[in-house]
Amino acid sequence: MAVTQAIFGINVAVFVVMLLSGVSMLGNPSGQDLVRWGANFGPLTVGGEWWRLLTCVFIHGGLLHIAFNMWCLWDLGRLAESVYGHWTFAAVYFLSGVSASLASVIWNPVILSVGASGAIFGIAGALIASFYLGEFSLPRAAMSGMLRSVVMFVGYNLFFGAVIARTDNAAHIGGLLMGLLLGALIAKVAPQHDAVGRRIAILLVGALLVAGGVMWLQRTRAYMLHGQNGILLLQTDETNQASAKLQNTVS
Repeated sequence: MAVTQAIFGINVAVFVVMLLSGVSMLGNPSGQDLVRWGANFGPLTVGGEWWRLLTCVFIHGGLLHIAFNMWCLWDLGRLAESVYGHWTFAAVYFLSGVSASLASVIWNPVILSVGASGAIFGIAGALIASFYLGEFSLPRAAMSGMLRSVVMFVGYNLFFGAVIARTDNAAHIGGLLMGLLLGALIAKVAPQHDAVGRRIAILLVGALLVAGGVMWLQRTRAYMLHGQNGILLLQTDETNQASAKLQNTVS
């Protein structure tokens, strides 16, 4: 449970620091504040600030947002960490989080995206795959109850994500798919905790898929996002930087 606690603590610490710095975290923080702290925003992310794919996973858009995500992380994270072990759980969490951010930019290239929910969906997906495909010593009734709870969590959140406009369901689906893939591969190829080499190979597959997604996005969407970024810079009177971005759009 040490990794779950650490991730939980980092999220809470970022929230507190943002609050103390003057960001309106008890209500709805402004888009400018979220961008300044590392939100995932297509024009900036694809414009070269790829680190936003990860930093946005630790940023939340208010008290209710972080409270719900941390509640889910605490429950699902502890369960997943007990199933996979510390380092595998951490890798699945972060690969799912980055995949969620990548899916968000691909599907909604000009919206702000923040929050740990994509990574949490990845953990849920990994657990679903493992419960269906893996071998566990727990009684079947206990496994069925856990699986039912995780599936209900995913279904409930995807449904409400579809009806609530501000919810980034693309990120949820991106994280879920990566989690399902990694969980299935681990369950079938490397279920034992000491199968270190096989697990590293599986996680490398996930990392290569993320890298491929980044390369595809940069090649197919860069022109549009450079143009959007140039317009944003013009609106803030940063004409030199805006000119460079707009030139990249037509080059």
